Amino acid sequence: MSTNSLAPGFVRSAAEVNEQIRALWMRAGGTLSAQERAEYELLVVEWAAAIRGEVVEAA
Repeated sequence: MSTNSLAPGFVRSAAEVNEQIRALWMRAGGTLSAQERAEYELLVVEWAAAIRGEVVEAA
């Protein structure tokens, strides 16, 4: 995962995170290793936070 995504205050859009999730699955060929699974879980949490932020912004 990019170190930029771990910087305090750095926020990516849900679309950006979704693209990274898709790329991870493509690289993995549909089966995630333990390390890829951990990365996937972090990405899903980041994606969910981005979605919540976008919904709040829209409101």
